[in-house]
Amino acid sequence: MAMKIGIVGLPNAGKSTLFNALTAAGAETGGHPFTTIDPNVAVVEVPDERLERVAEVVGSSKVVGETIDFHDIAGLVPGAAAGEGLGNKFLASIRETDAICHVIRAHGSGAVAHPEGRVDPAADAELIETELLAADLDSAERRLEKVVKEARSGDKEAVAERDWLQRLVEALSAGIPAREVSPPAGAPDAMRKLSPLTAKPVLYVANVDEGEAELPPALEERATEGGAGAVAISARVESELRELEEAEAEEMRAELGIEGSGLDRLIRAAFDLLELVSFFTADEDKEAMARTLRRGGTAWEASGRIHGDIQRGFVRAEVVAWDELVDAGGYAGARDRGTLRTEGRDYVVADGDVITIKV
Repeated sequence: MAMKIGIVGLPNAGKSTLFNALTAAGAETGGHPFTTIDPNVAVVEVPDERLERVAEVVGSSKVVGETIDFHDIAGLVPGAAAGEGLGNKFLASIRETDAICHVIRAHGSGAVAHPEGRVDPAADAELIETELLAADLDSAERRLEKVVKEARSGDKEAVAERDWLQRLVEALSAGIPAREVSPPAGAPDAMRKLSPLTAKPVLYVANVDEGEAELPPALEERATEGGAGAVAISARVESELRELEEAEAEEMRAELGIEGSGLDRLIRAAFDLLELVSFFTADEDKEAMARTLRRGGTAWEASGRIHGDIQRGFVRAEVVAWDELVDAGGYAGARDRGTLRTEGRDYVVADGDVITIKV
């Protein structure tokens, strides 16, 4: 299942411009709020040169990369949690994503007005977080009213959820996000039932001026303190680069001191934020595929990412690092060198492993 990332921000922060530049999806843009009304969705293949080289050395006939679904969601305005603007629709769209990408204006262009009349990245981040906190508080209070009644029966799971919700309401009221309140062990489905917005990982994207590559210090500090990811990208520059041939784009990046495309940098930041690794499967004359797994995931869990039947029939895994496979010229050479090894179900998958599951 593809990772889903919701791109959010204040109106005119550059969300849709960035979305279009990174995904070539052609979302409507404009200098007024709510140009994006329904979430635009683009499915983007994760670029990975390692997979290409594995496919070449194995002789795979097709290369299938992992994908990310980017959802460009309508601009948030103060009061969204109370239904202002497109508040309810906005918040419902965020709930469907795995992570929230906050696009925050950090450039001084006067062509597009900032809705608050100033450019202050840290303040914009706080405003968005405040709206998400308010929405979560409302949801948690309404859920608590229901669970309190269920807990009167003495049901242990309901009691555990009630106690957790009481802690959560107290934390949200104090401006503490749900991600900092541990879910209850006695009610494993409580977090899923509530699906709080502030429990989702956050990635800040500072929409910077042309030629700027550094994060605003205040935003970087906020990201560090809150355990969020952060990356600086110029939506305007990325939009211009999209119109160039690859060689010309690389030359322009070099002149501007930009390392890699904005899409690559955003994907790397998202992988780090969600603690994901990539592993590959590759067969001769068949497909070479990339899949993602949580860092620390096992070979048995990886087999489930391939297919449920394969996971159920798991016997062992043959594993080789992608570069060792390429250096050996294929599976036979890796086997001769001893770099292709057999692992059990509890083997912890490393980033770049090429895995063949035996059933």
